[in-house]
Amino acid sequence: MEGRIIRYKHFGAGALLPLLFLLLSVLPLVGCGNEAPPTGVAIENRDSLPVMVTTGVSKLISDSGVVRYKLIAEEWQAYDMTKPPRQVFLKGLFFERFNENFQVDLYITADTAFCYDQNLWELRGRVFVKNFANGTTFRTTVLFWDMGKHEMYSDTYMHIVTPDRDVDGDRFRSNEAMTKYHISQSSGYMPIPQDSGADEPVASVPAAESDTDSVVTVVRPREMPVSKTVAGRKTP
Repeated sequence: MEGRIIRYKHFGAGALLPLLFLLLSVLPLVGCGNEAPPTGVAIENRDSLPVMVTTGVSKLISDSGVVRYKLIAEEWQAYDMTKPPRQVFLKGLFFERFNENFQVDLYITADTAFCYDQNLWELRGRVFVKNFANGTTFRTTVLFWDMGKHEMYSDTYMHIVTPDRDVDGDRFRSNEAMTKYHISQSSGYMPIPQDSGADEPVASVPAAESDTDSVVTVVRPREMPVSKTVAGRKTP
């Protein structure tokens, strides 16, 4: 078997100089590719920028360790540098409340909602509240919900529909359960029994006391025939 002969060729220093110059010319080009991209000026006052933006939100909220509320929103923005910190729901909000048996007993919808310091809710737009416990509905354009004081209130027009009457008012205050409420500057509609002997279509009765001026509730009958006297003859 023939042996393999390996020959080594010795290169002098003069032959390596061109290769050294080539490497030195390529290194600056490689280093330029690793530079960081240009950035803008740092924002010091961040109160106008949300720290979090979430879409497609479905969140459960607990009270004293018990799940009591469910929140559904298309978009949720959180601002931590504002005073007070706030959460913004610009694309609408759907809110459900659960009773002790985890059944929905009240829900709230609004076009826009703000939550300040995780305590005070401000609902705006087409605000609608329905209480399943007594079948009462509430409609307004502005509604505040103070979870710390467990009350809701509004200084704008409020329309309330109960199973037996309709009530309108300009000032509204209620407990958190929306079962006990007070309306100022109110007017309402309720059915009057046919045997009441009332010949006038409109009757005025004093309303409950309030912290504002005297309030009179105007009561109008619903779908009740009214007797009229024409030329000494009573007609239906």
